Amino acid sequence: MNLTTTYLGLKLANPLVVGASPFCDAVHVARQLQDAGASAIVMRSLFEEQIDAEQRALHHHTESIADSNPEASSYLPPYAEYQLTPDHYLRQLEHLKQSLSIPVIGSLNGCRPGGWTDYARKFEAAGADAIELNLYTLVTDPARAGDDVEADMLETVRSVVKSVRIPVSVKLSPFHTSPANFAVAIEQVGAAGVVLYNRFYQPDINLEDLEVQPQLRLSDSGELLLRLRWLAIISPHLRGSLAVSGGVHSADDIIKALLAGAHTVQMVSVLLRHGPRILSGLLGRMTEWLTDHGYENLDQVRGAMNLQRCPDPAAFERANYIKILQSWRV
Repeated sequence: MNLTTTYLGLKLANPLVVGASPFCDAVHVARQLQDAGASAIVMRSLFEEQIDAEQRALHHHTESIADSNPEASSYLPPYAEYQLTPDHYLRQLEHLKQSLSIPVIGSLNGCRPGGWTDYARKFEAAGADAIELNLYTLVTDPARAGDDVEADMLETVRSVVKSVRIPVSVKLSPFHTSPANFAVAIEQVGAAGVVLYNRFYQPDINLEDLEVQPQLRLSDSGELLLRLRWLAIISPHLRGSLAVSGGVHSADDIIKALLAGAHTVQMVSVLLRHGPRILSGLLGRMTEWLTDHGYENLDQVRGAMNLQRCPDPAAFERANYIKILQSWRV
């Protein structure tokens, strides 16, 4: 069985990629993932706020950031609490490249055009095989129109793409009025691929302290459904690569993502729960399914159930919503 796939122009041994996470913080852990079957690995994100703080030489305070962000400065972590400072991040990227044989993808997380995007060139100089640009923004100003937000995002992508020779993928939020249109626009400004989707961690309210309280909840397979729908809708319209991130926990999840049009799947939560060794089992079960169903390579699988090729395209559209609601009885 030929499990090779091409992602961002990189030839990968299989579609299993370790998504942005703490796994790259230690070289020996990253090597365990490689040995278990990971075909590429994405470093944890370096944040716009970190870079801005360093560039302003405010290593212990974030007050100046509050002027340009909706969040209160007290809610942002102190500079020292970021797991990898910008300089440490670049050194770790170099160490990973020296120690691993699989591609290493650097991750930049921001939302607005600015000097922080210059770090894309530093990623390239440190040896990154590609860059994942995570466009995470939460618009709280009712006077700011959606078109303006997306225009800033596209300008950010254009700036990063023009500054490097290595491929750039863009990790999106599901909260766009027309995700397919925006994905195409991202490709038109030079991105080599799109990742669906960024996971949003919703804050809770602590009733005793009356404080906004962050919380971390790992994903489950139920989160894959939103991604499958939009993979199926978007994949016929993009020439570049598609990855799915969030909700991939089993061999069935991997196969479904491929059928919907993904070139790779990014996995984090399942690895945090079960450790690197689960990757070899997932590869084995995926290979077994593909063999049993008569497939010889992933090109035969990819996109076979997308909106353009599936037997019932309406199932991905409004008809599914209507049918489900009409199925309930009281």
